[in-house]
Amino acid sequence: MTAPPHEARPTGPGRALPDTQQGMRRRNLARVMHAVRAEGPLSRAGVASRIGLTRAAVSTLVDELIRTGLLDELGPERPGRVGRPGSALAVSGHGPAGIGAEIGVDHLAVCVVDLRGEVRARAERHGANRGRSPGPVVEELTGLVRRVVAEADREGLWPAGLAVAVPGLVARDARTVVRAPNLDWQGVDLGALLPGEFPLTVDNEANFGGLAELWLGTDTPDNFLHVSAEIGIGAALVMDGSLLRGTRGFAGELGHVPVHPDGPACGCGGRGCLEQYAGEEAVLRSAGLEPGEDRVGLLAGRAADGDPQVRRALHEAGTALGIALTGALNLLDPQGVVLGGALSGLAPWLLPSLEAELARRTAGPACPVFVSGLGPEGPLLGAAHSVVRSVLDDPATVAGRS
Repeated sequence: MTAPPHEARPTGPGRALPDTQQGMRRRNLARVMHAVRAEGPLSRAGVASRIGLTRAAVSTLVDELIRTGLLDELGPERPGRVGRPGSALAVSGHGPAGIGAEIGVDHLAVCVVDLRGEVRARAERHGANRGRSPGPVVEELTGLVRRVVAEADREGLWPAGLAVAVPGLVARDARTVVRAPNLDWQGVDLGALLPGEFPLTVDNEANFGGLAELWLGTDTPDNFLHVSAEIGIGAALVMDGSLLRGTRGFAGELGHVPVHPDGPACGCGGRGCLEQYAGEEAVLRSAGLEPGEDRVGLLAGRAADGDPQVRRALHEAGTALGIALTGALNLLDPQGVVLGGALSGLAPWLLPSLEAELARRTAGPACPVFVSGLGPEGPLLGAAHSVVRSVLDDPATVAGRS
């Protein structure tokens, strides 16, 4: 099965549908999909009770979703229920899927996630991307995309869209990398370099990490600040269940908040930025270690073995994080902070000094800090799930394409 043509980009998560009869039908299709995805398998009656529509209305919507291949009918519900058993419905494991990709400083990764939220294919390449021309990097990424699309195709899946996470500022057009200091990229239109046969969204890796935490995290609050790290440090602010992007889409550049204004020069052009104290390479320098392929594993292993220089470096990184976060917490007052990416693997040695700074500097009660269970996978999963959410939020965009 090859990917069918796409006339329009899927409606993104939370984007308003038109207030018309057609728009209402599309919203109700989405409500059915979300109910079955969240609580399925469900009968038509079960769906109706959860979304507040009549059984007749739900039956019409369900028939349409089955016909377009987005829902599967599994047969009679399990025995033990009162009354005549209905036919159980589940989100299909075939049809449209989300393709997520990540361009990191030292890796490329791509995965396929189906509408049920399961990762069905994955490919990655380790190797330095810093300072390389965007063309060869994107060419390698395209090769990985085509590999996982072919693998997904063999399982009856086709790409509803491609979402790419990058370590830099992305324009509102969701395709242009305005500036990625740790890649040494500026003004790169990824839309002109990536395959154009399916819809494309490009976003900052921290934003996708924050969305992954919102959608996939355990007991994640509606208001939180998600902080992640690789070479640089990014943040995503989620308020009332929505990502706060800022006027130009550049919100969340925590790594370039100055911790010590007269500190070392940063790739952004400033001095004393947080990433010069708490980024992976900065911590390795402070610990007296040479960068390797698994920087986090090296630091965590040495810290677990009691290496005093490594533990001191992580203590200082936690202090710097606490100083930078205090300003954001005092200004924004979220319910919590979530440490993701590389920071999650180093949390045991970062948290004591980080939480001490927050307790000392925060105006109100200290904000709780949580450790993400997604770790470094957050941005990649968030990218793929953003495409899946677009389909669930407006199933009509892919109706008839399977």
